[in-house]
Amino acid sequence: MDTIVFDIETKNTFADVGGDRNIDKLDVSVVCIYSYEKDAYTCFEEHEFSALGDILQRAHLLVGFSSKRFDVPVLNKYFKFNLAAIPHYDILEEIENAWGRRISLDLLGEANVNAKKTGHGLDAIDWYRNGEMDKLKEYCTQDVKITKDIFDLIRERGYLWIPQRNSPEMARVLLPYKEEEPNPQASLW
Repeated sequence: MDTIVFDIETKNTFADVGGDRNIDKLDVSVVCIYSYEKDAYTCFEEHEFSALGDILQRAHLLVGFSSKRFDVPVLNKYFKFNLAAIPHYDILEEIENAWGRRISLDLLGEANVNAKKTGHGLDAIDWYRNGEMDKLKEYCTQDVKITKDIFDLIRERGYLWIPQRNSPEMARVLLPYKEEEPNPQASLW
């Protein structure tokens, strides 16, 4: 069974749907994944979500960044199974639990894997609305690459460097990770 690192981009903003309490009203423009089994990055547009669903259902672990809070609730409506039932490692949630605050993927990537995002979420919405799907997919894939590289560091060394506010110092935040055995009996329905 595969471990899948993923990220989504949306077609609209919280302002378009009446605020963050309406997260389920956001629509997905693209989903990009990294498959450890295939050692490959793949992007899916909405008309390809059936194939994406097949991949996600076979995953024994999903990995994302703020994905439990954002990606899964937005993406779940596209599938006939419960995406939230798949075991999930949310890097930002783990950092919040260990360190007590949030941090951006951009700052985390720069501090740990010397990589930066190539834009931000509002750029992604503009690229979608302008039909610039190649730019959108490149942006989303870069986020998945950063997330994957950070997850690999967590697995290898058990900590990340977190930049401190108003200080050049970095905090070493322990994020122990234990590989879980896949549970084929878990239900996605």
